[in-house]
Amino acid sequence: MATNLLKLSSQIRRLSPLTRSLTIRTSATSTAPPSPSSGSKKVSDRIVKLSAIDADGDKKDIIGLSGQTLLRALTHTGLIDPLSHRLDDIDACSAECEVQIAEEWLEKLPPRTYDEEYVLKRNSRSRVLNKHSRLGCQVVLTQELQGMVVAVPEAKPWDIP
Repeated sequence: MATNLLKLSSQIRRLSPLTRSLTIRTSATSTAPPSPSSGSKKVSDRIVKLSAIDADGDKKDIIGLSGQTLLRALTHTGLIDPLSHRLDDIDACSAECEVQIAEEWLEKLPPRTYDEEYVLKRNSRSRVLNKHSRLGCQVVLTQELQGMVVAVPEAKPWDIP
């Protein structure tokens, strides 16, 4: 048995550094639970609860996960049609995922990127930005956004089939 281990260890030493790293990682087994620093959290720790006001003025509870986009959470509840948007792709965005963010939550969001502002202005009739407007595909949920209120505007006439 000891000679087999010596042979195996000498073979591993001869492998390239990348192959050696992969071999060691895949063959190692650990019974220890994942550490908090490893980034793997329970799903229940990642839940972000939001409220959305639909075009009819009805308030709906939305559940998303931190790290997920607001658009993805809104499509799971049916407030935005998933087929109308290429999820999370700013280059293909037609602003159909535009939402209005309540005043008290604006400062908790990162500022809009140049691309997001461009898409919002391009799709605005007056070419003026509303400070509450954000693209759902560009808002990434975090625990700090727990309880955020967003309004999903009525579909534009050209968006209705």
